[in-house]
Amino acid sequence: MAARPPLVALKDVRLQDGQRPLFDGVDLAVEPRSRAAVVGRNGAGKSTLMKVAMGLVEADSGDRAVQAGTRFAYVAQEPDITGDTLLDYAASGGAERWTAESWLTTFGLNPEKPAQNLSGGETRRAALAKAFAEEPDVLLLDEPTNHLDILAIELLENELVQARFAVLVVSHDRAFLNKVTNTVHWLDNRRVRTLNKGFDAFDDWAAKVQEEEALALEKLTKTIERETETFYRSITARRTRNEGRARNLAALRAERAEKMKDVPRDLYLGVDSGAVSGKLVAELKGVSKVFGQRTIFKGLTTRVMRGDRLAIVGPNGAGKTTLVKTLLGELTPDEGTVRLGANLEPVYLDQSREGLKSDMTLWDALTPGGGDSILVRGFSKHVAAYAKDFLFQESQLRQPISTLSGGERNRLLLARALAKPANMLVLDEPTNDLDMDTLDKLEELLEGYDGTLILVSHDRDFVDRLATSTIAMNGRGDIVETPGGWQDFLRQNPTFLSDESRVASDEKKKLGSPPSAPALATRHSPPATSKKLSYKDARRLEEVEKLMETLPVEIAKQDAVLADQSLYTRDPAAFDRAMKAAEKARTDLEAAEMDWLELEEKKAALAG
Repeated sequence: MAARPPLVALKDVRLQDGQRPLFDGVDLAVEPRSRAAVVGRNGAGKSTLMKVAMGLVEADSGDRAVQAGTRFAYVAQEPDITGDTLLDYAASGGAERWTAESWLTTFGLNPEKPAQNLSGGETRRAALAKAFAEEPDVLLLDEPTNHLDILAIELLENELVQARFAVLVVSHDRAFLNKVTNTVHWLDNRRVRTLNKGFDAFDDWAAKVQEEEALALEKLTKTIERETETFYRSITARRTRNEGRARNLAALRAERAEKMKDVPRDLYLGVDSGAVSGKLVAELKGVSKVFGQRTIFKGLTTRVMRGDRLAIVGPNGAGKTTLVKTLLGELTPDEGTVRLGANLEPVYLDQSREGLKSDMTLWDALTPGGGDSILVRGFSKHVAAYAKDFLFQESQLRQPISTLSGGERNRLLLARALAKPANMLVLDEPTNDLDMDTLDKLEELLEGYDGTLILVSHDRDFVDRLATSTIAMNGRGDIVETPGGWQDFLRQNPTFLSDESRVASDEKKKLGSPPSAPALATRHSPPATSKKLSYKDARRLEEVEKLMETLPVEIAKQDAVLADQSLYTRDPAAFDRAMKAAEKARTDLEAAEMDWLELEEKKAALAG
């Protein structure tokens, strides 16, 4: 049976990005029903290549061929959700409204929900629903697992595996790529190499390719050395210059110089575990945490010992960050006790990128106290040299942080965090936007780290490689701890995060199963006092709880505007408005959180 022609094919495509070529002779073909990954380092041009394939960006030269009638759908790295409701948005690309409604429901969204003020996960799921509803021949996905929790990622995987359309995806999520792909396009050195196998075969193949290229470069270097020696011997012997040999030597040197440009710079990561902490890092006994009427978790008893690598997993909104802050002593539990060990020096890498202001420069972020040097694990180092360790160019040091990509911002957060001695690292979604090479370096660093690691992540492969124990939260107040990583947790608790577990829990309640002892005490014990918050305090508590939901959405919205690298030069006034709005939202959120803590403590004190 003859192979079917590709739906879209690129041939010898070239594209210039400023002074340097982004692509130099790229070939790529998307076959019907293929599921292909585009992989490569941050900045290699993966997203641009997808846009060229779709026809959104025109190449400087080369050919793009598309089968007549081919329909494309595209989910950008930062989707823009428009319309009054999610249903209006999902149907805006031409899909039937009933089809759009069905896909929104599949991705766990209410079709009538307003299309504004969405969380990152809701934005991603809405964009995916719209793309699926359009029933394309080719679906292009740019970092589709960003902001999705594990359950949503697994849902997406299953839908893609069953899909009848072709898929072209850019992602750093190894577990996701292992599940869905049967082809890999490797964008490296401005060209594309294609592996006609799934991503699980990529690492071995790429290592072999790199070894062959290193041998070829070594061979070229030795040829240059021999030619150089022969050339100067001939000059000495005859005192006449062999112009042909000189031209040949110059060409060899130029070839080697060009190849050396494409040898990627290494990322240098290091961490100092600081002073040795006590053997016991944290002990939690019967700990519960409640926000309003919602139980975040209940009855947690666990110990974290020095050197443990604890992963915390669960769906978005389950309360993973709340658990971390309770474990660190930043939040007071509603029930139970938290005891922290001695000599703890924690460093917290926050997924919200707190502390990075949009108008800061990279230099400012690395030297908050001013000057031109930074104390790196006890030693002074020039800020430019330290930034170079994290693959930043010297020209970027004075640029606003708003001009950095998501991956660059995450590398900057790592640079700030890893400069400090820490015997406890708390990493909240550290893998977002990082390319695989950076992830590999980070994994190597953490594997050799002799302090204590607390890891919050949706990246299943990352958790499997690092975690010695895993705490899972299902968003219904249930919490469970198992030894090992994600796969170990899944084997021992296959339905904990699923709807099946929810149904079983609901049925148990309907049958009147006796509640646990803590629940009985809470439900039937008479209040110690009839005192309540004043009307003014109660209203303020309601207000700040609402602000704690809406302000993070506003911050994310303004940060998305500021992520446009051309905005500052194109519209300085708009840049200034967005920057001020983001800063105001951050200030208001901090004030709301402080008021909430004070009011909750006051409420607890009044209740006795």
